[in-house]
Amino acid sequence: VIRAKAVSAKEVDSGNDIYGNPIKRIQYEIKQIKMFKGPDKDIEFIYTAPSTAVCGRLLDTGGKKEYLIAGKSEGNGRMHITLCDLVSTWDSLSPTQKKSLNQRYQMGCECKISRCLSIPCFVSSSDECLWTDWAMEKNNVDGRQAKHYACIKRSDGSCAWYRGMAPPKQEFLDIEDP
Repeated sequence: VIRAKAVSAKEVDSGNDIYGNPIKRIQYEIKQIKMFKGPDKDIEFIYTAPSTAVCGRLLDTGGKKEYLIAGKSEGNGRMHITLCDLVSTWDSLSPTQKKSLNQRYQMGCECKISRCLSIPCFVSSSDECLWTDWAMEKNNVDGRQAKHYACIKRSDGSCAWYRGMAPPKQEFLDIEDP
């Protein structure tokens, strides 16, 4: 998971398919601004399919747009992204999301977020947070929970949604129901 700008793009061959035809990829040279989660080495290049029709992601290469990108790292300064990976412009993130990247999301690494596709939904264990944006906001994957909440582990080992900009207080972590 990185914050980065794409500075250039070029089409490259990345091997051959089973018939011997070359597989094309777009290679974005990037300027990494911050690594939130990933290898010790900076990401220098991001690879993706050449069009959205084959699950490629298109990035602006003007060097002005900053992105939050979650992809698959090879650990050698290269990352691969598809339509299924999170790629958002930095400006489209809420203040809570930006702050949570640095402070809060790590508190939920042991928690599981379970998607609620239709009401009613239930959690099956105390280490789950029920994500209801899809069911409650007409199939919206970028709704209120996604923008303003973080699923964090409480001091009793259970997980719960935390909302707000201030760091969680100990009292919150000890209460039964947030």
